Amino acid sequence: MREIFMGLPWWVKWIAVPVIALVVFGGLIASVVGFVVYLLFKVLVFVALVGGLIYVVRKFTSSSTSRGDW
Repeated sequence: MREIFMGLPWWVKWIAVPVIALVVFGGLIASVVGFVVYLLFKVLVFVALVGGLIYVVRKFTSSSTSRGDW
């Protein structure tokens, strides 16, 4: 395999082969990247919701204990 690529011009090795790979596997690469972005977005939404829940619970529990002091 190495001997085959050694005889080719530089532009075939560095331009044509990657372009062909992107055309052939472009849909697969795009779907994998899309899935990773979707997963990261879901994790970010989860973290934001849990953080908001913790904030609300702490705010109400601290205000309810201060009301009990009256």
